Amino acid sequence: MNPLRQLFGGRGANAGQYGMIIALVAIVVVFEFWTGGLTLNPTNVINVFQQYSYILILALGMVMVIIAGHIDLSVGSVAAFVGIIVAQAMAAWHWSWWAAIVLGLVVGALVGAWQGFWVAFVRVPAFIVTLAGQLIFRGANQLIGNSTSVPVPNAYQFIGSGFIHDFGPNTGYSNGTLLLGLVTVAALIWIEARGRARRRKMKAEVIPLWVSIVRTGILVAITLFGTYLFGAGQAGTSVPVVAIIAGVLTIVYGFLTRNTIFGRQVYAVGGNAHAAALSGVDIRRVNFFVMANMSVLAAVAGMVYVGYAGASGPADGTGWELDAIAAVFVGGAAVSGGVGTVAGSIVGALVMALLANGLQLVGADTNVQMMIRGIVLLLAVAFDVYSKTQGRPSLIGNMLKPFQRQKDEAAAVQQPQSIDDQSKVSLP
Repeated sequence: MNPLRQLFGGRGANAGQYGMIIALVAIVVVFEFWTGGLTLNPTNVINVFQQYSYILILALGMVMVIIAGHIDLSVGSVAAFVGIIVAQAMAAWHWSWWAAIVLGLVVGALVGAWQGFWVAFVRVPAFIVTLAGQLIFRGANQLIGNSTSVPVPNAYQFIGSGFIHDFGPNTGYSNGTLLLGLVTVAALIWIEARGRARRRKMKAEVIPLWVSIVRTGILVAITLFGTYLFGAGQAGTSVPVVAIIAGVLTIVYGFLTRNTIFGRQVYAVGGNAHAAALSGVDIRRVNFFVMANMSVLAAVAGMVYVGYAGASGPADGTGWELDAIAAVFVGGAAVSGGVGTVAGSIVGALVMALLANGLQLVGADTNVQMMIRGIVLLLAVAFDVYSKTQGRPSLIGNMLKPFQRQKDEAAAVQQPQSIDDQSKVSLP
């Protein structure tokens, strides 16, 4: 049984701990049959990533905010605020598209610093700070844009609706997509082989070879299938640029949360702020960064959405904060903080995106769509809470056990020496 546990995610893991992955597969299968094959049609898959990329990007920042024990209700308004500034910079001020993007990132960072200051140093609850930010930046969006849409040039639209360029002979597929898929497959094999070699060198336990082969084979199969879907679309389409942006950000934030000291500090603050303070963690710095980082990613999401839509409109960003929060909780984050993964949040974002897309394909009423998405969120969190109250491991929270093990180790080190020590802690 030990090899099976290693195959499905570590000691004590089982298929039930992959609840959201199973739910994701179920959603795809149900809507694939219900829509007569439209869900996995290459054109539809490409459209899903372009239309709902903002959820993926926002989920990367929101998961860190929630792990740290906070919430951000302003991301939709911040995205719309940055979007209108970038659109105005090109339309009214005649800035180049790349200069407008730099401006958008700077504005996002300034907004994040503003909100991070109130949360980290003034110690106003993030819920209140970001609720105020939601009102402030939504009003600023309407004021700057005069409640009208501002179009952006074609060169800028490439980041939201463009594709990687094709080249070479006509194979019936996007050659650029095929090359990217092969490079990804080679990287997956190399990472697995390198990991086994490092464990041997460190004289650590090495999982059975067949486990590595099966695990890597599953990832390779998924990659090849995705390569086919992106490469077999209509002529002129391939992997969307926004999917590349989201993929790079996922790798970066996955590494940040799993393999850096700061990432472990975020988990420590969310899991036990008193213990984190005792261990020397600068709680102000952690809180400031997670809030500032969220606004920067909201700026990125706003800019790519404007590129996809071709204009910045007064309704941009409406309800985005709920989509991002839902994706993170569906992906296994704990309401109380300290638990969550980037990978789980991406799975949650895909669940919400594919659910919304499937309901649209079958012609469900907009009001019904909102009701179903709300029920899915409620059931996902309720199922996780029920598992904990029954004394069993959290099925959703432990969906990706290996990534959470580092957080558990950090929390174990950071426990206070005694009750007396903990009572003397004065949090910043």
